[in-house]
Amino acid sequence: MNTSTLEALASHRLVPVVVLDDATGADGLATALVDGGLPVAEVTFRTAAAEESIRVMAARGDVLVGAGTVLTVDQVDRAVRAGASYIVSPGLSRAVVERCGEHGVTVLPGAVTASEVQAALELGLSTVKFFPAGTSGGAKAIAALAAPFGGVGFVPTGGIGPANLHEYLALPSVRAVGGSWMVPRDLVKAREFERVRGLVAEAVALTRQEVSA
Repeated sequence: MNTSTLEALASHRLVPVVVLDDATGADGLATALVDGGLPVAEVTFRTAAAEESIRVMAARGDVLVGAGTVLTVDQVDRAVRAGASYIVSPGLSRAVVERCGEHGVTVLPGAVTASEVQAALELGLSTVKFFPAGTSGGAKAIAALAAPFGGVGFVPTGGIGPANLHEYLALPSVRAVGGSWMVPRDLVKAREFERVRGLVAEAVALTRQEVSA
């Protein structure tokens, strides 16, 4: 696993989870993220435009781009060829983890139970995605898992927003938080990138407040 990628994600503390329906909007979204102070994106493989969107954003060189909702080895290959620096999966797949290892890219598989976390450790991982966070016990569940798994880092995603962001960032085991509230799909689809930039800037400011509190 590429530790520098994990360090970069941890330094930003927020990972915008992006759904792009049209790759022609990828560059405008990337600009909004950069100008808003958060040059990071997890582009989900939920649409046909994902692969090309990753390619467009990665080619800029100023955004740390990953692929999300990766379920298969084929998707890993396609995402890496497009320029993804990290792979995020909703669950723990040995095949996906091992293929990411072959490519030398960081992988964050989903793990919300002690058994899943232990399985991730056996695969040589130290950081996992906690998804869906809101319906899997939230910050309290992460705190409980962190007790027996002291060296494991978590990237919670799902059901997180400005109202409860502080609950997660307050946990030492949380490396970063994934969210989509600063990159609403409807605004991205409508190319309202200035509004997206404003939401991103607000999210960054809120994160800094929480970290310094």
